[in-house]
Amino acid sequence: MLQTSKWGIDGAIKDPKSITAQWNPSSLTFIDGVFVKEVKNVIKNNGYLTEIYRQDWELDELTVAQIFQVSLNPHGISAWHAHEITTDRIFVNNGSIKIVLYDAREESPTYGQINEFRCGELRPMLVIVPPRVWHGVQNYTSEPAALLNIVDKAYQYDNPDHWRIPMDSPEIPYTFS
Repeated sequence: MLQTSKWGIDGAIKDPKSITAQWNPSSLTFIDGVFVKEVKNVIKNNGYLTEIYRQDWELDELTVAQIFQVSLNPHGISAWHAHEITTDRIFVNNGSIKIVLYDAREESPTYGQINEFRCGELRPMLVIVPPRVWHGVQNYTSEPAALLNIVDKAYQYDNPDHWRIPMDSPEIPYTFS
């Protein structure tokens, strides 16, 4: 055992394991139906290229019905919302955004679980959010940020598949900070 008596400070606590050798969070179990595809930036002579979505990744078999962008002001938060039948595929294309998911589906094996992903240009990933999973996004930086959402069902203006509760709802055990 390592002796810390000559350099340690009383009350110091050693960090627990938080990441694997593959740079995946060591304690994260995905909510049932959630998939994450980390992608790599391809460095080019004139900048870089980042793939956002490919059907041959076989993450799902759903269609692409609409793609839209959401811009978030510095420290902006959009939460909480869910869809009854729509699947979201979220990709942060500018800046840094925290994506937080909450499984309120009583029949789900991950009922009550929270997932939190920090995504952005430095760690690009596609996060697939199944129907009936509550989610919120937060720009946690002092610069503008944006995300793309690649949905399987286009927004229905006359009958939106969009449910909302307040960001500080006690129904979800998470506080944006």
